Order: sequence, then C-alpha cells, then structure tokens
Amino acid sequence: MKLSDAELKLLLQADGLQRIDRVLLTLAAFSQPASVKDIRSKAGSVGCNMVGWNISDIIARAKGVAIQINGGYELSEKGKAKLPELGATWGSPAATQVAIDLRTHLAKITDKDTRNFVEEAIACYEARLFRSAIVMSWLAALDVIKKDVVKSHLSQFNAEAKRIDAKWKVAVTADDIGVMKEADFLNRLVAISVLGKNTKQRLEQALTLRNGAGHPNSLQVGPNEVAAHIEALLRNVFEVFSP
Repeated sequence: MKLSDAELKLLLQADGLQRIDRVLLTLAAFSQPASVKDIRSKAGSVGCNMVGWNISDIIARAKGVAIQINGGYELSEKGKAKLPELGATWGSPAATQVAIDLRTHLAKITDKDTRNFVEEAIACYEARLFRSAIVMSWLAALDVIKKDVVKSHLSQFNAEAKRIDAKWKVAVTADDIGVMKEADFLNRLVAISVLGKNTKQRLEQALTLRNGAGHPNSLQVGPNEVAAHIEALLRNVFEVFSP
C-alpha cells in the first residue's frame, strides 16, 4: 500500500515534523524505489519544498529507516514502523486528518491518566484496531469530562444527582462519579448546563457505538465510521474540556 497524494499533502502539513519525517512520508507515496529527484519532485507537487535539502544525507543520518536499491530509496521495516507515529494510517484523507488532529491535541494534554487514554486510542486507530479505538477514545473523553466536573462543577453535579436519586453518595473524585451509569451522567450534565442538549445527543450516539464495540457481537466498523466517532469526541470533548 502507498499514500495517495491527498494523504501525503495532509500529512506533510502537520506541525513539528523534522526533515527525515517528511522524507519518510514522501517515500511512503511510492510503490517502487524512488531517487532523490523523485522524492524532491513528489514532495514539491503537494506543497513541500525540499529544494536545497541533502536528502541522501538526511536518510543516512537516520540510520536504517530506508534502504537503497538500484539508485533509489525505499522504506525499510524500521521506516515503515515509524509511519503510524507520523499519522499515516493508510486510510482516506479524512481518516488521516483525524489521526493528525488527535496527535496534535495529545501534545496539549497535561493530565497523565488522560494522556495515556488518548495515546492508547491513537495507537489502536493507527493499527486499524477499530473497535478498540472506539472504546479507548470514549474512555478518554469520559475521563476528561469527569475531571472537569470535579474541578469546576462538583457541588452542582452532586446536588442534581441527589435530586434525581436520594441514595446518591456524594462524589468527591472522578472515580466516585464513575459509579453512575454513563447515560445518566450525560443527563446530569445537561441539567447543570455543562453540556448542551445537542452535544449530549451526539455523545449518546458515541456511547451507543462504544457499547456495541466493547462487547462480543457481529458489529462491523470501518475507518470512516471510527474517524467520525473520534472527530466528534475531539470537537465536543477534548477541545472543550481537556486539562
């Protein structure tokens, strides 16, 4: 498999890439060994100017990420293994963009536990473990919201939970909140204006998909559906509530 020009263009626009990263991504757009001239031309055709780069030296200094064959270069197994870290998921451009966005947002997350959840969701998505990616991204999103409630809305949340259920034990930590059913949790958040009604409805869709993906059944999911699920969590949770 190789990256399409559309995927390559998206990937090369990501912030923080080193020169070797851009060279490796460009090599992934070839199905046969590519010369230095080919690499420079392909990158230039999608808006990445490599004029003046000593591409052979860049590859040599990276030690083993590409091999030279008949005057050209192709990715080694070591180089291929690095591609998922750069957002290459061998999917549609839209799916590739989700991986890029998720990695970009990961850099902004300071809470260790939340970061671990998101990192695992990314790894699952990039490895095409789609059901696992659905579950892990949902767990990460829920973790983010719970911690925001503890930080900023705990008294209101407990009051509403107690109003609905007199047996509710006042929560102090995110783990305490976790004893509540997730669907009920979303409803409590709407009641105290932490979530809007439409946002809650979209998160309920994500929860339904998570429940389907997290249990043994015949559910089939593909990259575009998973991309939409993760993007919804990015826009409505991670970019709004992340610590």
